[in-house]
Amino acid sequence: MTLPSIAVIGAGGHGLWHRRRIAARADRIRLAGLCDVAPVRAEPDAPIPDGTPVFSDHRELLESIRPDIVVVCTPPHTHLAIAADALRAGADLLLEKPPVTSLAEHRELAGLLAGTGRACQVNFQALGSPVPELLRAAVADGGLGEIRSIGVAGAWRRPDEYYRRSPWAGRSTMDGRPALDGALANPFAHAVMQALAVGEAVAGPGLPVGVEVERYRAREIEVDDTACLRLTLRGGPTITVAVTLCGEEAKIEGGITVRGTGGEAFYEYPTDRLALPGRPAATVAGRVDLLDDLLDHRANGTALRAPFARTEPFTAVIESVVAAPVVRIPDGYVRRDGPYVTVDGVNSVVEAAAANAALFSELPAPWAIR
Repeated sequence: MTLPSIAVIGAGGHGLWHRRRIAARADRIRLAGLCDVAPVRAEPDAPIPDGTPVFSDHRELLESIRPDIVVVCTPPHTHLAIAADALRAGADLLLEKPPVTSLAEHRELAGLLAGTGRACQVNFQALGSPVPELLRAAVADGGLGEIRSIGVAGAWRRPDEYYRRSPWAGRSTMDGRPALDGALANPFAHAVMQALAVGEAVAGPGLPVGVEVERYRAREIEVDDTACLRLTLRGGPTITVAVTLCGEEAKIEGGITVRGTGGEAFYEYPTDRLALPGRPAATVAGRVDLLDDLLDHRANGTALRAPFARTEPFTAVIESVVAAPVVRIPDGYVRRDGPYVTVDGVNSVVEAAAANAALFSELPAPWAIR
């Protein structure tokens, strides 16, 4: 049997994560080529098999090896052009998040997918989780009553080095286009997408009808490192996402609370831990790897877990996020702790926003401005 071939465009940095997963699936897929503008190096768990070509230009890779699948793991503002070239070369896509920078780009790539008949899986790994379907069943059974709100809280710490990881880190634009860095658009993109998936399970599919955003920065960057977002769903509950990369030492991993008139459900999306009314929290098994899912789709025609079309609400939300201004948090509320910058009391503010469907400016957060 001939294994499908795969190439990774953006083979350094986070691309190593993809290379490790490809190396662990040598019985299902064959690494056919790598591409990066920086030198590509082999790692013990991400080897470069003998004879594997390495390119610095993705167009040369596509013309030379014609892979069956292309992983696009480059800066977000480059995704559309590279994805379009890969589709025209006859490849299916595993596209890193955020997938594109705007709804206009979403429509353009959707048209290319329809025209070429190729598949595109977006690497929102948590969409491989079975938990949203369990929440859908709990809502349908009436166990939570009428759903009033969905709240997400996350408080992480990112060191100085995080903002030196790439030329677009902390930048609002690159080459005249949105860079899509910032707490909501990048590290907590999974929180936004998974909250939308839970909202879809509760209220059905569709774009939010209302978006409110507050973006703040404690560092000397162009984008937010602390932000909140409140979405209104058509005929459904509100979704509030409150996050920071300037958290205190007690990390808030990332949790989604679904609040209804009959009780609450809590879902820790990075770990798939779920607590339903009357039941203890437990890790739910069965998360599907999205590369495996794409391979199954190619082999058997099974539906993708994270198809490009499913990410349209995420792109609509992020388009609103990057259009919002970024407010500097005054120095009096910010402290330096070695390589970290911390906003005093931010963990409790993040939790209160998620619990009360509130923006930061609607809480006792003295640094927040409506």
